[in-house]
Amino acid sequence: MCNNCDYTIHGRHHHFGWDNSFVPTERVAPGSTIEFQCLDSSGGQLQADSTVADVAKLDFDRINPVTGPIFVEGAEPGDALKVTIEMFKPSGFGWTGNIPGFGLLADDFPEPALNIWTYDAVSLEPALFGRQARVPLKPFAGTIGNALAEMGLHSVVPPRRVGGNLDIRDLAAGTTLYLPVEVAGALFSVGDTHAAQGDGEVCGTAIESPMDVVLKLDLVKDARLKTPRFTTPGPVTRHLDAKGYEVTTGIGPDLMTGAREAVSQMIDLLAGRYGMEPVEAYMLVSVCGDLRISEIVDMPNWVVSFYFPRCVFE
Repeated sequence: MCNNCDYTIHGRHHHFGWDNSFVPTERVAPGSTIEFQCLDSSGGQLQADSTVADVAKLDFDRINPVTGPIFVEGAEPGDALKVTIEMFKPSGFGWTGNIPGFGLLADDFPEPALNIWTYDAVSLEPALFGRQARVPLKPFAGTIGNALAEMGLHSVVPPRRVGGNLDIRDLAAGTTLYLPVEVAGALFSVGDTHAAQGDGEVCGTAIESPMDVVLKLDLVKDARLKTPRFTTPGPVTRHLDAKGYEVTTGIGPDLMTGAREAVSQMIDLLAGRYGMEPVEAYMLVSVCGDLRISEIVDMPNWVVSFYFPRCVFE
């Protein structure tokens, strides 16, 4: 429990998808600090004793639950909800999976796979993957957003103009996020917490990990934001930078094709160098490798780069 929080929203108060007709879990004043108990993206279907067989059994109607919604008094369409991300309370358990039909290289990896993680929830020391790799951790919330103006139930899977499943690694402690408000009260929810992720989350999952999140919710009146924006408190890759990077590229007229090529080449590099199964390398790069658009002006070809931190194996 959070001693300095105004409210605690328990994990049982979760929902699936976005719907502006959902009854708020709590009504709060602007400036309130709230602790949210967040489930992992499987909604508890995957546990520390789960096996790869459980990945194939996932009920997708229970995927990506978010805790909330919260009605912020005075929030009106056209305002922005200012979300100050104060801290995370990790659980020490996580999982990464290859889910058939999902991920950047879904056609190349049609079979399910699963890696169960344990990590020190206090020290957040790099977490062991296999026998050699140690992945630096950086907790954040993958799904964080407000309700849409359109009526009805909207899937939580795609990101949206009011936030949602953004999967932005830098929405970590210290960051301030601004979300467009489209309905009275904003109807804010958060979930899909991760212990680590690479930019791109290329296999479709990160280190999916239940944890508590402490946020302060405030308002910026008449902000007229079209999409989310955020401010970080400082450098965003210092947990990865120390040993430099291995980098592969994809070059051509299509950014998605370039991204696939860059990631595929990195998987080949790691599998060959460290004797990993390709699907293991695929899951590993999803939790700590970064896709970047290196060049997008020299038509007809663009450059997509994939950065893998050397510290993971050194």
